[in-house]
Amino acid sequence: MLDGTKLYGIDISGASFVKACGGPCTEGCVTLARIGDDAWALGDSKRPAMEPLRFTTEELAVAGIDPARFGLSV
Repeated sequence: MLDGTKLYGIDISGASFVKACGGPCTEGCVTLARIGDDAWALGDSKRPAMEPLRFTTEELAVAGIDPARFGLSV
């Protein structure tokens, strides 16, 4: 499993973030991008200037975040 130092060392400038919405996203949505084999970046579309948080696949699962909800596979 990657540690926080390595997660935040990954360049995400070219990452493709996708929204997870159960309905219309009029007030913004959580965004997620795969940034490595076991690495994800979680952003906020209402605050695009904020640095996305980084997680491993295991950490996403523990937090109850399913990449499939974003149309992404693990």
